[in-house]
Amino acid sequence: MRDLKRRTSNTLAIHQLAKAGLEVFTPMTQMVMKIGGRMQRREVPVIQDLLFVHESKAKLDSVVESIPSLQYRYQRGNTIDNPTTVRKEEMERFMFAVNQTETPVFYMPGEITDAMYGKEVHIVGGALNGYEGRLLAVKGMRKRRLIVELPGLMAAAVEVEPEYIHFV
Repeated sequence: MRDLKRRTSNTLAIHQLAKAGLEVFTPMTQMVMKIGGRMQRREVPVIQDLLFVHESKAKLDSVVESIPSLQYRYQRGNTIDNPTTVRKEEMERFMFAVNQTETPVFYMPGEITDAMYGKEVHIVGGALNGYEGRLLAVKGMRKRRLIVELPGLMAAAVEVEPEYIHFV
């Protein structure tokens, strides 16, 4: 879904959807911003207009009509009848990984270059036990981060303890 409101708005669509009883997720971050002439710390979405809602399109249609700033998100080439969807398993995996670390780093599609993809790893033990993927390879970075992706939408690099990393 897309929320067209600005970050400084008092009522974001994520809050309205949660109040309506829907399961909604968007990666959040702390940001200091000037609101009404005063500096305030607010929790805002990492990607301003990206929301994930776990509900059928038939049930969401009435909610989308009642919130004027809320729209379906479509990928290039998709028809208006087919909004972007993410498989439940992929979304749960992404949400779990992001919630397991205090400082996830988020990337938009195309921000992670081929040079940033490191070695193939398998995580054995710890909170991310069983995860497979590639490490983030950034020069000068001391922490080990695993790249967890939602193809075409976003990626997150989450911290992994070195003792749990098994190179493939």
